[in-house]
Amino acid sequence: MSALFPTYARWNIKPEKGIGSTLIDESGKEFLDFISGIAVCNLGHCHPKVTEAVKNQLDQLWHVSNLFQIKGQEKVAQLLVDHSVGDYVFFCNSGAEANEAAIKLARKSTGKHHIVSMKNSFHGRTLGSMAATGQDKIHQGFGPLLTEFTYIEMNNVNSLKEAVTEDTAAIMVEVIQGEGGIRLMTEDFAQALNVICEQYGCLLIIDEVQTGIGRTGTAFAYEQVGLDPDIITLAKGLGNGFPVGALIGKEVLKEAFNPGSHGSTFGGNPLAMAAAEAVLNEVFTESLLQSVQTKGQWFKAELENSLHSLPVVEEVRGKGLMMGIACNIEVAPIIEACREKGLLVLPAGPKVLRLLPPLVVTDQELKKATEILTDVLTAIDLKQEVKL
Repeated sequence: MSALFPTYARWNIKPEKGIGSTLIDESGKEFLDFISGIAVCNLGHCHPKVTEAVKNQLDQLWHVSNLFQIKGQEKVAQLLVDHSVGDYVFFCNSGAEANEAAIKLARKSTGKHHIVSMKNSFHGRTLGSMAATGQDKIHQGFGPLLTEFTYIEMNNVNSLKEAVTEDTAAIMVEVIQGEGGIRLMTEDFAQALNVICEQYGCLLIIDEVQTGIGRTGTAFAYEQVGLDPDIITLAKGLGNGFPVGALIGKEVLKEAFNPGSHGSTFGGNPLAMAAAEAVLNEVFTESLLQSVQTKGQWFKAELENSLHSLPVVEEVRGKGLMMGIACNIEVAPIIEACREKGLLVLPAGPKVLRLLPPLVVTDQELKKATEILTDVLTAIDLKQEVKL
């Protein structure tokens, strides 16, 4: 009997150890981990340089109040600013907190409250970030939400033009909708976002919680579609498993986040900053980012070539090492069958398989995953039964 709230539909796997792209359970069974903690362990499990950085910091200092100057914060903030269009950084503990901070910053800096976000988006489960999330199933049971959010279909320029007014504080969007089915933003929609934000003087908030820190083959996904964000939110891959989130904002927003306007007790503590600095020094290199692009292109092509003739598969989509396989049936039994064969994958909505291998995944591991997926998807009949 568990003393935990039943907030998660847990799998019958008890992980004991992780090395790179491999997860090992208590029985010693090895799994090829294409979940990566849901795009968190971008450098794989127990990356030696991140592990060493945190171990060294453990012997120095764990935590002090943000009333003190913390050297690690300055180092990580500068790395984030150097590799983005932002000028200042606020540290917190998670993606939901980063998005909550973004909502507050947008409202306070503009003096307006209306925010446009996308249907099928996901921004977190706090009341503010949940209100920004354009999915009814996330809202159900929690009563009245934070008001003045409008949800539109991503890539629908006409709906965007109709939704934004002079009273709009911000538009909040993911470049690739992760929970929403690995849906990619078009360049036309990105261009329209830039134009409309300029026209109405509203802020552009890019949620890079899942797509950031090299996941799509560039430091941030917004770079690939020509967006010019005012606010960027981060978490997941930033700490490679150590809890840390961040908001990056432009110079014009500095005064809105003055002393006392926002805060986080644990945000940016020395341990989190040690992990984040080690991660960014590894990820924000030309060689690693180029390898993500190369591997992603090969993986997508290999999946398309192997799966295109299967009746259950509709489309392979994604960017870098954030991939989705859209199916015409619900994918829960497919995920279970992959698990039985030693491959861990996720859903992205009821009918999409989500693949999030570590950025350091090997070519051999990508090939093995392709073989398992092909075997499992080939074994499906039209009654949604997987023949193992």
